[in-house]
Amino acid sequence: MAEELLGKFLVRERKIGEKKEREMYKIVETEAYEGLLDRASHASRGQTVRNAPMYGLPGTIYVYFTYGMHFMFNIVCGKKGHPAAVLIRGVESCSGPGRLTKKLGIDKRLNGKMLGKTSGLWVQWVEDRIEVRDKSYEIRKVKILRTPRIGIRYAGPIWSKKLYRFVLQSL
Repeated sequence: MAEELLGKFLVRERKIGEKKEREMYKIVETEAYEGLLDRASHASRGQTVRNAPMYGLPGTIYVYFTYGMHFMFNIVCGKKGHPAAVLIRGVESCSGPGRLTKKLGIDKRLNGKMLGKTSGLWVQWVEDRIEVRDKSYEIRKVKILRTPRIGIRYAGPIWSKKLYRFVLQSL
């Protein structure tokens, strides 16, 4: 799923003042976290209060706070009870998962909610995308770069080297 999300659009709709604002950004970087055996996953030590959303339905939002300063946004993608998730690391105008959540106002209030218009956060496919003021998108050929995930050396020599980070590159 981490690779399939590349090129899709992350849509954020929220009320700013008296007006609803809608922003849309192409997803360009993701990381996969695969269940209980993945030593880099929050689920590797079993279910806790913190990682409980990872055990939910596909499309559940999993947001956690890290380094005492950043929220991280993940989309649950495993079957209910199988804690697999995709960390959204970057969109085309913002790299880094902490910057992304700050830019889009993603925090713990979304944790455990479902992607969709009710939560104000969803993924839009190109075929049924919405138009956003001052932006137009064209379909181009792309290359997907696969690398090890970032910042998980603690997961040991096997899991820290898995090619579970995906980066969209235009040709």
